[in-house]
Amino acid sequence: MCGIVGYAGCKNAVDVILSGLKRLEYRGYDSAGIALSGENLLVHKKNGKISALEQSLAEALPSDTGSYHAGIGHTRWATHGAPSDVNAHPHMDCHNEIAVVHNGIIENYAVLKKMLIEKGHVIRTETDTEMIAHLIEYHYTKNSDLLSAVMKTVAELEGTYGLCIVSKNEPGRIIAARNGSPLLLGAGDGEMIIASDASAIVEHTNKVIYLEDGEIADVNKDGFKTYDLDLKKVDKIIEDIDWDIQAIEKAGFSHFMLKEIFEQPETIHNAFRGRAILDTGSIRLDGLRLTEDDLNDIHRVIFIACGTSWHAGLIGEYLIEEYARVPVEVEYASEFRYRKPILKKGDLVIVISQSGETADTLAALREAKSKGIKVLGITNVVGSTIARESDGGIYIHAGPEIGVASTKAFTSQVTVLIMLALMLARRHDMNAEESRIYIEHLHSMPDKVNEVLRSSEYIRKIAEIHKENKNFLYLGRGVNFPVALEGALKLKEISYIHAEGYPAAEMKHGPIALIDENMPVVFIAPRDFTYEKIISNMEEVKARGGKIIAIATHGDEEIKRYSDHIIYIPEVRKLLSPLLTVIPLQLLAYHIAVFRGCDVDQPRNLAKSVTVE
Repeated sequence: MCGIVGYAGCKNAVDVILSGLKRLEYRGYDSAGIALSGENLLVHKKNGKISALEQSLAEALPSDTGSYHAGIGHTRWATHGAPSDVNAHPHMDCHNEIAVVHNGIIENYAVLKKMLIEKGHVIRTETDTEMIAHLIEYHYTKNSDLLSAVMKTVAELEGTYGLCIVSKNEPGRIIAARNGSPLLLGAGDGEMIIASDASAIVEHTNKVIYLEDGEIADVNKDGFKTYDLDLKKVDKIIEDIDWDIQAIEKAGFSHFMLKEIFEQPETIHNAFRGRAILDTGSIRLDGLRLTEDDLNDIHRVIFIACGTSWHAGLIGEYLIEEYARVPVEVEYASEFRYRKPILKKGDLVIVISQSGETADTLAALREAKSKGIKVLGITNVVGSTIARESDGGIYIHAGPEIGVASTKAFTSQVTVLIMLALMLARRHDMNAEESRIYIEHLHSMPDKVNEVLRSSEYIRKIAEIHKENKNFLYLGRGVNFPVALEGALKLKEISYIHAEGYPAAEMKHGPIALIDENMPVVFIAPRDFTYEKIISNMEEVKARGGKIIAIATHGDEEIKRYSDHIIYIPEVRKLLSPLLTVIPLQLLAYHIAVFRGCDVDQPRNLAKSVTVE
């Protein structure tokens, strides 16, 4: 979603802010802008990429921008108003003395707009954000300063916001406010950085302060003060970011997505390291913070997530029901709280979000907690809102994921869910030796994933053959049905080819009508108890002229009779198979997108972290 960067210090603010905005490009955006705070307030914004803003800045602004040592910047992902120069952030008041950048949505903006127009304010844009600038102007009287004006303004806002505000009258001062949209401060040596994501901060410092909802920060080069909405001072803890700038570089890969696909042997290992204990056949997940009584009281697990994380939750459903014999439901976060969900004693809600900031998932978490239900979080980002508001949880330790299309976070989530299933299974009827065997196989997965990754060039050749196809069908059974959904989603996200995932047996109930010689069908067909059924489904596709791409187990000769292309994976236990079967699908989507000339890391219309409903 939109990106925010603010800076107050001794460096050239233009350089720091633009560099920070570039670090946030992966979040998705359509325009960018900057406001510089010094003797004058300079604002410049441009539709399109940050490079367009840079070029426009060089042509339009004075050559002495190096004298500006404070400012705010923004990359916008359009909600209210089409992408344009006018609708880009920052937004200003009537007298061009206050500049505002904003992530989120102001739900009562229409009411505010009507009120402001009646009071004589001139509205220039189609955005909800502009109302914030005019409200601050309205409250910014001779007897108030910027902080008190912002305090009065946010009290009138309904919706979500992450805000940074500067004023011509108070150079070098930035006010930041948060409600439902992530915002954090970086504390450097004689400088402060404000950002919506830590990736814009780590270049300067690893010391961060996470703002909570309902908090406002008063920032200048010498430090910060934080307050609640009643202007009571809030003491904050300075925390460390545990990764550095190299983690968000491409490291020689053509795209972040490809780098992250190839990082999966390491990230899967990081997810189970120190948790899957081979010697004892046990799983250690201390972050869950569940007592023996809590574990004994679990009668139903409810996974809540969106997108790729939802697919991981579906895999978790298969695993926990089969191995731990606990009923599981998987809910779309966007629907959960709007349908009066039935929650009761014995339910355990687990929310899954890579960023830990997904708005719908966070809202579902709060809905469940409001009903007295224990909520756990599975997330990648330490200090994220979901991590802080959950009763306990599990970090997946995948490291920063820059590509919009999630890859390594998915396999890390699945790894964590495998461990959760084994932990619960030990409480049912899985003995230590059986668990130890599964853990031994889990420990072998990084090497097996590396083996699949060595097929990348072969998969690239398959991609070249099918790059012009308009539709794809992905089919799997059992625990690999969610992998089919994930494979189809990856192709849609980055290549803009229409693709659908189905349980293989459901093909006969409609999708088979689409199959002809122009329809590639991807079958996930490892040798397991569903294999013979999958072969029957392949026969049906072959009879109708469909082209088959099979994901199959090494040594499977029979499948050659039905397949146009075969991508082999090592033999693997069913419990662990999604960690291997998804890798060829990620690579297939990637290579097709590259052949089609698509922007792999920043696909159109998509944002990495969806922080608005």
